[in-house]
Amino acid sequence: MKYDPIKRSLGKVFNNNPFLRKVFYKLLDMLLLRSWHIRREIKYWAKKQTDGISILDAGSGFGQYSYYLSAFNPGWEILGIDVKTEQIDDCNRFFTKIGKRDKVSFQYADLICFIQPEAYNLILSVDVMEHITEDEKVFGNLYKSLKKGGMMLISTPSDQGGSDVHEDHGESFIDEHVRDGYNIDDIRKKLFNAGFSEVEARYSYGTAGKISWKLSMKYPITILNVSKLFFIILPFYYLVTYPFCLLFNYLDLRGTHRTGSGLIVKATK
Repeated sequence: MKYDPIKRSLGKVFNNNPFLRKVFYKLLDMLLLRSWHIRREIKYWAKKQTDGISILDAGSGFGQYSYYLSAFNPGWEILGIDVKTEQIDDCNRFFTKIGKRDKVSFQYADLICFIQPEAYNLILSVDVMEHITEDEKVFGNLYKSLKKGGMMLISTPSDQGGSDVHEDHGESFIDEHVRDGYNIDDIRKKLFNAGFSEVEARYSYGTAGKISWKLSMKYPITILNVSKLFFIILPFYYLVTYPFCLLFNYLDLRGTHRTGSGLIVKATK
């Protein structure tokens, strides 16, 4: 299933107007369960921080997490990097329009090559590592780019149904994924091998989260891949399903999961 063309189509609708862009960010924050988990972890982390903080959004995409982080402290320096130049240019235009370009910037970079020694207090990697074959090299680069005591926060599919794969040799729901999901012990081992002193990993997308993901993402994307005409009825679809998605997201966020199709990982240098 192709996901990037759908993202580009949504970008064309929301990205030209700053107000619509902010509405788009808000909708993503409310709809996407991974955003609920990531934002909670950022809130916990931000309580312990002061001024002089540098943050790397590694795989910044639409820039929604950079925007979220920029609201905590106007003095924080945030750099978003991505391999898609059109998204980098688009994010730079948007943050210029809203007057945040002095502290929030975006640039092209490949994580396989990117290293800025001991530059960042926080590195964010949201649904990125499942797209990168040379993940251990990237973990090593990001470790080197963290300051002592800094944290890397990762969201990625697990091998317990991540990418909607439920059996050996099954096909990923998202064609752009190079792996179907991480084994929780395997990603811990890779991060320790990269040099991290502490690694905490937990499952997300438990039973409630999986239902929410199907309603909010799988079914709409499946139909949009058949016909873009579904964009016309998409608002009405979400009008019906949105309340259920919010409920299931809340239940997943508040629960502790023995297994799940997603992973939230915190690694400290």
